[in-house]
Amino acid sequence: MEQKIPVGILGATGSVGQKFMQLLQDHPWFEVVALCASDKNTGKPYGQAVNWFQNEPCPAVFMDMRLEACQPTLPCRLVFSGLDSSVAGEIESEFARAGYAVISNSRNHRMDEDVPLVVPEVNPDHLDLVLQQAGPGMIVTNPNCSTIGMVLALKPLWDAFGIDAVQVVTLQALSGAGYPGVSSLDILDNVVPFISGEEGKMESEPLKLFGKLDGGKIDMATMRISAQCNRVAVQDGHLERVSVKLARSATMEEIRYAIESFQPAIWDLDLPSSPAQCIHLFDDPLSPQPRKHHKLGNGMTVSVGHLSECPVLDVKFSVLVHNTVRGAAGGALLNAELMAAKGMLNAL
Repeated sequence: MEQKIPVGILGATGSVGQKFMQLLQDHPWFEVVALCASDKNTGKPYGQAVNWFQNEPCPAVFMDMRLEACQPTLPCRLVFSGLDSSVAGEIESEFARAGYAVISNSRNHRMDEDVPLVVPEVNPDHLDLVLQQAGPGMIVTNPNCSTIGMVLALKPLWDAFGIDAVQVVTLQALSGAGYPGVSSLDILDNVVPFISGEEGKMESEPLKLFGKLDGGKIDMATMRISAQCNRVAVQDGHLERVSVKLARSATMEEIRYAIESFQPAIWDLDLPSSPAQCIHLFDDPLSPQPRKHHKLGNGMTVSVGHLSECPVLDVKFSVLVHNTVRGAAGGALLNAELMAAKGMLNAL
């Protein structure tokens, strides 16, 4: 791009907001010009207000930036939202009504009929759903962090054979709970076998993602999904064990070929955050593992392994997704890059 697009970050002091800042600090297309947080921190330098807990230091360029209120008076027209779901819904709607493009990681608007829920390699055409939104601005969302990994792994099978049913059991990292997150006394020497709201998201969001855009609305996919979600003592990287019932029979050779040969339509757009390989298929049955593999493709590659026949359904495999990069801020950033490449941000 000849000139960078100015952007703001809503919820800049939170977990997802911090990850947005890491990914945007040297971005070739976007430049951060505004950081927003709660009213109690408005006016403070970012470095004084934030409890920075990422593995790398806070980018120095942001340390002295003054935090602004989450109000649509920013010197930009594109904002990334890392707001907590308890406040995100109305704030994001207010920005859209004021003419901003809101790229949201929050759950509040994901299932709204006129809001695109997008993983660029899965359903880029769903971005056209913004034409149904009434205001001068728009809201675009990315799915839940576990959903993103699963649907990327399922996409080649959906295209080649169709899918009737999915059974998934997740082992989800602590960073997915934000900060301070799960108490040490709850997670040490333990697995927490329930994450509030998580199973419902994994069972409903793929139906919209794999749905068909027709006449300005999404006709939901009809596959059945059963999810069981667990919190484990891992810092980053959600591991998922997936079993799939295909709509038509296929050999393991055909299934493997479908995954290995998968080429999403967005690859020819050369998006800055798009990995060279969006799905990496391991032959080693001990892979993928969160500690070893969550950073593949700068955190944007989804790993698949232990591909084998399922004696109950048809095929089973493991999926690993970096939950705070591909599953959160990086997924939202890739949506914004796709919108920019399609010319959807030109009027901002």
